[in-house]
Amino acid sequence: MSDRFVSRVGGVVSADIAVPDHDREVRFYAQVLTTGARPLWREDLMSADGQPIIGLGARAAEHADLPLQWMPHIQVADVRASVERTLELGGRALMADGAGRWAVLVDPNGAAFGVIPVVSAEEAPSAAGASEGGRIAWLDLTVPAAAPTRDFYREVVGWSVREVDMADDGARYADYTMLGADGRPAAGVCHARGVNAALPPVWLLYLPVGDLAESLRRVRAGGGQVLKETRGADGAYAYAVVQDPVGACIALVPG
Repeated sequence: MSDRFVSRVGGVVSADIAVPDHDREVRFYAQVLTTGARPLWREDLMSADGQPIIGLGARAAEHADLPLQWMPHIQVADVRASVERTLELGGRALMADGAGRWAVLVDPNGAAFGVIPVVSAEEAPSAAGASEGGRIAWLDLTVPAAAPTRDFYREVVGWSVREVDMADDGARYADYTMLGADGRPAAGVCHARGVNAALPPVWLLYLPVGDLAESLRRVRAGGGQVLKETRGADGAYAYAVVQDPVGACIALVPG
């Protein structure tokens, strides 16, 4: 998912969350995301080139039913049909506008996500400067039962599937890359085993930062936790999963 604002069924446009202690949360993310000599994000959480990729809102009474999770906004062919299929497959609808323009849904695992109609190229924000600004670099969901979850999103979002060969303690199994309508990867659905054991069963945004080591230092200094960190053969951080001060989780990767 290196391109931003791709017009396609299954394409992820942006993500948001409504949080308590909003001022503290804004300060936390402003510190964590703005590392490196040329930060990829601004302190107001816009991307460095001024694009609204992630949104951090204050939690109000109308958000009482929303879980404390970052929720990706996924393009679908028909919002109403996605809501109906979610309910038929054991998920829930938390919010909807009534006109088929958006809805906030929860899958049977409790992972929240939003659905919107396909964004046309004319409606989408400009991708100028995308290589210099922050983006959602990847998106994945780790759950105990990955196959039923794969099928849920195949029917609700319209994703197709490519298997990814995995191994855990000598046993072979498959995780899943979910493909958009154009056949390009859009997200991952993974088993909670092997390298993905103990990850939270929520949609994890992978956000690039300029200096991952410094970002992790700021996570801890700002009252968050580093839940998982992985280093490459050279000893440099490859990615990390972190939890913010109110309990929401994201993944950080080098920019």
